[in-house]
Amino acid sequence: MHEISTNSLHGPALPDDTTVHLVLDLALKIGEVQMSSGAGAADVTATILSVTESYGLPHTEVDVIYTSISVSCHRGTEALPITSIRVVRQRSLDYTRLADVEHLVRNLGPIEEAHARLEDITNAAHPYPRWVATVAWGGMAAAVAFLVGGGLVLALTAAVITAAVDRVGRILNRRNLPFFFQQFVGGALGTGAALAIYSTGLLQVRPSLLVAVGIVVLLSGLALVSTVQDAISGYNVTAAGRTVETVLLSAGLIAGVALAIRAAVHFGLDIRLSDPLPALISAVPMQFAAGAATSAFFALACYARPRALVAAAISGAIGTAAYGLMTSLGLDALLSSAVAAAITGFGGATMTRRLRIPTLVVVQAGVVPLLPGWTTYRGLFQLTAEGDPAGLSTLVFASGIALALAGGVVFGEYLAQPVRTGLGRLERKFAGPRMSGPLKPSKRRLE
Repeated sequence: MHEISTNSLHGPALPDDTTVHLVLDLALKIGEVQMSSGAGAADVTATILSVTESYGLPHTEVDVIYTSISVSCHRGTEALPITSIRVVRQRSLDYTRLADVEHLVRNLGPIEEAHARLEDITNAAHPYPRWVATVAWGGMAAAVAFLVGGGLVLALTAAVITAAVDRVGRILNRRNLPFFFQQFVGGALGTGAALAIYSTGLLQVRPSLLVAVGIVVLLSGLALVSTVQDAISGYNVTAAGRTVETVLLSAGLIAGVALAIRAAVHFGLDIRLSDPLPALISAVPMQFAAGAATSAFFALACYARPRALVAAAISGAIGTAAYGLMTSLGLDALLSSAVAAAITGFGGATMTRRLRIPTLVVVQAGVVPLLPGWTTYRGLFQLTAEGDPAGLSTLVFASGIALALAGGVVFGEYLAQPVRTGLGRLERKFAGPRMSGPLKPSKRRLE
């Protein structure tokens, strides 16, 4: 019989059990912050592997699904593996927290010090007061109103309605009302307020534009980009979970808007849907300004730092300009959205690493001005007010635009991989899109 080497049985030398538990706990908490901030499963997995390998755990297995993260450390053939799991219970868009965690991962120190720093990050208050976020949502609505050709009156009205919806949503969130019903209330309240203002005749505003602006704001918080990223990266379970949540929240929004429109028709309000708007009807300078302001206000509402706000504004201006250029060349809304999103994803991926800003912040903010608010409203109006079955096709087209935006962003990030990593490492572009976490994960030692 051949003798088996003792070294091959025992496997790699590892730190003591206490250190292993500390490392796994740190990695899980970092992954939880990323998942709750909307990062993709591939990014969370790569970040956790980078952390564990940095502290001398050469062989760990990571399993990320939408609601939990599991990490198992292999300790050879004679010692039992150590496995830890953490459930992701809360989700909130705090881009400052996400950026701080990425900075921590890039500059890991002693394990006890890293735990203390992470504790400070997760327990810290938002960098801005809550009312700043409310003002930012209102500012975003005003910017979208200018983007679709509305005047100052429409912009101010949209800002006030959106701010009110945000405060109501804040109250409902404190009472732990499920997000589906929060979206329903937001859609019904925003649409109802817009139609009520129109019915009084006090303000000369188009209700269709006002409702479309509200839909864009409520759609902006959905994790469309991360959903497509997970599906492309092969994390199908997480992608399925995100898809169900996105569809459910969208359904809540649609139900709220449809209810308000139906109520207006029932009470005899004369609301008419004018012809479809051009892709962008503002002048070119207004496109740049409104697109930049929309993205910057969205990032501010998600508590991004000033440097990230500037990057988000640049991304929004580029995406909006690219969309306008594509439509002027004769492309339809679907292809124009995909191309503009790809340019946004490429620019965001190449710009943010040098600035030490999470790519997710910039690319998600960059596509917000292009969300299909008008198309969604048109489909709902056709179904509820006109009884036209063609509204279903319009809603499907709106969903296609949203998927084109998310897919375009991920594709653009793929194209940026060779630029970011150097032409001598082109093979790394097949590792998957990275929008959060370290750019270069540590190499895994399997011996």
